[in-house]
Parts: sequence; structure tokens; C-alpha cells
Amino acid sequence: MNLNKAFLIGRLTRNPETKSLPSGQPVTSFGMATDRYYYDKSGGRQQKTEFHNIVMFGKLAEIAAQYLLKGSLTYIEGRIQTRTWKDPSGNQRFRTEIVAERMQLGPKSAKREVPESPQRSEEVQKPEETPTEEIPIIEENEEINVKDIPF
Repeated sequence: MNLNKAFLIGRLTRNPETKSLPSGQPVTSFGMATDRYYYDKSGGRQQKTEFHNIVMFGKLAEIAAQYLLKGSLTYIEGRIQTRTWKDPSGNQRFRTEIVAERMQLGPKSAKREVPESPQRSEEVQKPEETPTEEIPIIEENEEINVKDIPF
């Protein structure tokens, strides 16, 4: 049996960038940083930061582009994928990414405002017209137990 699964909780290092494939499907990508804390031999607390490239497709890509900003705390679940290509000068290039399959938004920040969509900016939206999407949110100080994450 084989398994390719990644679970990350971290902060965005840049705002999401959205493009469209030739088929019209949206693709959103951004960077994420995760921290690991440990104690060295002398008992001092150390921190190591890892940086990850995240890619999302379809509806998930649209949600990420709408709600995420640089610095947002986010949970990502996906698979690890490495792409290869040749750059214009003929050099072989590699990029390892997490292709997100699930996402959970972190807590809303007082500084962060969700931008209005352009088509709704001039309309007054009535409460009954408000779309209700179930977007799970994790709390800043919430303990995460890997056993609680569904596989």
C-alpha cells in the first residue's frame, strides 16, 4: 500500500495568486511557512521554519483567493508533488508542491478584511440572499491532535 499525504498548519508567506488553466479551471498558489520548536542539548528552545509551495484547483482555489491573505493561519491537507521543466536557457528545473485537497481557515484577524467581490460591490445584499458555505475555521490557540484528523 502507498500513501502520499501532507498535513500542514502554518501562515501564508505571500498573498494567493490565481490564474486559469486553458480549460478555464482556476488555479491558486501561495507560499506557507510552518514552524517547529525543539530544545537543543543545552536546554535552549530553538525554532526551525520550513517553507512550502501550495497549489489549489477548482472551487477550493476560488475560496482560497477570496479569504486568504499573507499572514493568515491556515490548515492544508493534500499530496506532495514534484514538477520538472526546462527553463528558457535549457536548464532542468524542479519544484516540490503540496497539491491541496482540503483547507481549513484560521481565525479572523481584526486587521484582515475580506474584499468584496466586484459584482456585489454596488448591490445591496439582503440577508436571505447571503450564501451559506460551511467553511471550517481553526482557532489560534487550539490544540491539534493528529489522531483527530480524518484520513
